[in-house]
Amino acid sequence: MRRVILMRHAKSSWGQPGLNDHARPLNGRGRRSAKALGDWLRKQNFTPDQILSSTSQRTRETCEHLGVKGEMRFLDGLYHADPDDLLGALQQGEGECVLLLGHNPGIGDFAQDIVDIPPDHARFADYPTGATLVVSFDIDDWSALHRGMRGHVEAFIVPRELVD
Repeated sequence: MRRVILMRHAKSSWGQPGLNDHARPLNGRGRRSAKALGDWLRKQNFTPDQILSSTSQRTRETCEHLGVKGEMRFLDGLYHADPDDLLGALQQGEGECVLLLGHNPGIGDFAQDIVDIPPDHARFADYPTGATLVVSFDIDDWSALHRGMRGHVEAFIVPRELVD
């Protein structure tokens, strides 16, 4: 069995006009949300062996504030990646549990593509900042994952459920 954690970066700041999109940092709410998501992952025993993340500042900061262990790889190709790019990255994943951290619309579309039955959650379709989906697949290696394969949803959460 393999498990993927699909996470959209936490809430970013728009407070610096003219700042290039790739360089936008998290805002205060985003930092609190990322920490709460990391705490939730540990409590649920969803600890990644590897993190594959976009290279943007907001995804890097999300990783930092999660405070989870695991090999971190920052990949240029995950910045605004589409579902096919995300699938390709995940097929190169290592370990039983991989956290894939990216951006909408790609990460939300990929989440829709890989689940057998979508979670009964009002925010799943729009995949807000910090949305986190945990899906398990009955495969022995990530290279066996292919387009059209569906996994079983283990959990879905958004930061507002964890942070006041």
